Amino acid sequence: MAMSRPATMISQKLGIIYPIIQAPMAGISTPQLAASVSNAGGLGMLGLGSSNVDKARKMILETKELTQKPFGVNVFCNNPPVRDPIREEQWLKHLSPLFEALGTKGPDRVKEPYKSFLQNPNMLETLLESRPDVVTFHFGVPSVEAVKRLREIGIYTMATATNLQEALTIQNLGIDAVVAQGLEAGGHRGMFDPNAKDEQWSTMVLVKILSQRLKIPIIAAGGIMDGHMAKAMIDVGASAVQLGTAYLLCPESAADKGYREDLKSSRSQSTQLTSAISGRPARGIDNDFIRYCNTFETPSSADYPLAYDAFKQLHAAEPNGQYKYAAHWAGQGAPLARELGAGDLTVLVAKEMGMSN
Repeated sequence: MAMSRPATMISQKLGIIYPIIQAPMAGISTPQLAASVSNAGGLGMLGLGSSNVDKARKMILETKELTQKPFGVNVFCNNPPVRDPIREEQWLKHLSPLFEALGTKGPDRVKEPYKSFLQNPNMLETLLESRPDVVTFHFGVPSVEAVKRLREIGIYTMATATNLQEALTIQNLGIDAVVAQGLEAGGHRGMFDPNAKDEQWSTMVLVKILSQRLKIPIIAAGGIMDGHMAKAMIDVGASAVQLGTAYLLCPESAADKGYREDLKSSRSQSTQLTSAISGRPARGIDNDFIRYCNTFETPSSADYPLAYDAFKQLHAAEPNGQYKYAAHWAGQGAPLARELGAGDLTVLVAKEMGMSN
């Protein structure tokens, strides 16, 4: 069964065999995972949003040693956090009983664990120097100048949109393609403004709406776990699909033992969208922390990524082997995750889409 022309076109543009992109999951996407997907004919991705320049450069170079095929990277374009001492103090006070239950004292303040791409000109220079084939943006868009410089040296650019207005902004900035992220997606929603009204469109509805208004290619992201789901997205207007949760159980991912146990258990059937963990809406497997914060008494969390700093300190205080306070990001399709090598999974998804090498 032949793929539609848009899917064929984006595959040719990116230099890949299949219109399948592995989501750039920060902290989970390894050079081994990205290279395995790329070597199998898809587009492997590295999540650099929480990485400093040195780590980013190292990951890109390591991936280049593992594959000669195209691969991409992702960076975060969130606005700097708004410091609010009263709000931060109230948030830490709310979390203090959890630290005390672990036999430790909670932090007195929260810090910014990593900088946005918007605040980090050295990251742009690193990308221009190391030249990954694709650079994608999450939580917003960079400057016109940054997009221009990346495109001038042949780097293909993409940015995440959760609604029509964000997608039009992406197109008007000259970015090559838009990643349409539906509500089913695991991890952080790519909303430009986390305080704005969220239409919470499903992936299929979002792709269909964007396909009627955009001139640039659309990559469907959210809840896609196999080739049958992927083909449905192509049929309604996507040029490619992006899968994240589907790759979590691959041996090449950095998901730890607790994460994998959650995914393979009935707990994977319950995911929630919450801002409590990081300060921005993100979907993950339900846990004690989310339940603790899911009450009317819970104050507003510290701004992103300040809240993430407090959460990570709480998880670090847990005994080895315990993960009540671990962020196990996953989409609504988590119960459908398959435990296969990343290359084998990519080829299987392509086969289910009706494609052959």
